[in-house]
Amino acid sequence: MSVSDAPPSGGATAPETVPKSVRPALLGVLLAMLLSMLDATIVGTAMPTIVGDLGGLEHISWVVTAYTLATAASTPVWGKFGDLYGRKHMYLIAVVVFVLGSALSGAAHSMTQLILFRALQGLGAGGIGAGAFALIASLAPPRERGRYQGMTASIMAIGTIGGPLLGGFITGHFGWRWAFFINLPLGVLTLVWCQLVLRLPATRARARIDWPGITVMTATICALTLAATWAGSSYSWTSWQILGLFALAAVGLPAFVARQRRAAEPLMPLRIFTGHRNFSLASSLILVGGVVMFGCSLYLPLYQQTVQGVSASRSGLLLLPLMIPVVIMSQVGGKVMSATGRYKIFPIVGTVCMAVGLFLLATMDATTSRTATGCFMALVGTGMGCQMQMVTTIAQNSVEMRDMGAASASVTLFRTIGGSLGVAVFGSLFTGAVRGHAPAGAETGEARPDPAALARLPQAARDGYLHAVATGTQRIFLTAGVVCVVAFIAALCVQEVPLRGRPGPAVQPHKAEEAAGTAAP
Repeated sequence: MSVSDAPPSGGATAPETVPKSVRPALLGVLLAMLLSMLDATIVGTAMPTIVGDLGGLEHISWVVTAYTLATAASTPVWGKFGDLYGRKHMYLIAVVVFVLGSALSGAAHSMTQLILFRALQGLGAGGIGAGAFALIASLAPPRERGRYQGMTASIMAIGTIGGPLLGGFITGHFGWRWAFFINLPLGVLTLVWCQLVLRLPATRARARIDWPGITVMTATICALTLAATWAGSSYSWTSWQILGLFALAAVGLPAFVARQRRAAEPLMPLRIFTGHRNFSLASSLILVGGVVMFGCSLYLPLYQQTVQGVSASRSGLLLLPLMIPVVIMSQVGGKVMSATGRYKIFPIVGTVCMAVGLFLLATMDATTSRTATGCFMALVGTGMGCQMQMVTTIAQNSVEMRDMGAASASVTLFRTIGGSLGVAVFGSLFTGAVRGHAPAGAETGEARPDPAALARLPQAARDGYLHAVATGTQRIFLTAGVVCVVAFIAALCVQEVPLRGRPGPAVQPHKAEEAAGTAAP
């Protein structure tokens, strides 16, 4: 099997030769992806211990923010560099940067050092996230990619729920530094594995780097990410800090678009958005998926621990009804897509299942049983499994191979931004519901009071607090459900164009119209 990878200039190039067996090569790619996903959440569990050792409580939020910010801002740059200089080469560099950042973070002796090294770690994570999906696209054309969706979905599910569980276990048994040091042997294994198994030719294009575009894009993404991170927590939504950041993002976006129109080799080619509408529709669906994924993974455990009285360790396991259907439906959808070439029905069914499941989660109160919660979660997970990986394939099938890195980076960026904005909005909704009801000494925004302190409250105060937490949770899932209704409309507008089964350009718009006329929705 071979995959051609045309350079940005549009000239011919030798086809990429991929391994006879895709799965071993894919395993090495996904291992690094798992590391970056775990590290986005693993630190949260270890933070109390880190603060006790290093101090700097006033800077605690930056340990997470630095990682997220560096990841989001660097993702498009890594994707474009992969298109220009070879995706395997840039992917391995990203893994090296991530491992170096992990080693330095584990050896940090102050909170300032930890924040700086976490930013370096996030820089590598941006390259891993952008490169992983681009490499998957190089290893298997869209028509065959469904066979491997189960592996990708499994990695994403493990990364989402495994971070807090692994962080708690490592911190409790080996110390918080090993939450970072564990990445070293796994990172080295990934480097060796990819170097030996992942066979793609090194390429180098003669093109100028769009440094002005990188500068404007970085400022815009940083402003949007910081606004989403701080709004409703560090600052109010109407504060000058948040309004100023949103204004900077609003000015930066058209400036970036204008720059991309003029650049000889744009960082994020506008043709990936204008070539066919499926890419823009898939990007919006991916953004919604990020909102739902991050919202569920953060606030379902919070509800289960606070209202349903589940221990912190068990609440992670209780996310399995959400994650198992993701893996199963990704595999089923992938096999059907590979066998029939049909895929439009999956994002439609996925958004419907997510919307219904989220509306059911919005009915939970202080009396809802764990069984009912698990059933609602399973419905949301079924929708996510139908939608999450499928829309990535739809997006990649809409662009030419020469733009695959930039397109894959855009997909990853939209998922990250969706998660950041979702968490900011959900946090404000939740905080507004529980404000004034939290026990003394509890952090209202987190709603994680000590169980003993909660038990000591008078019955009326405790019932009021639990009701407030349930109300905040209802607001979150009701909002997410409405967002999924909008995503359902976008899914209906997706055109089912033929999936590429061999090297070649994306289906052109006029051909897509012809294909859409004969394809059933």
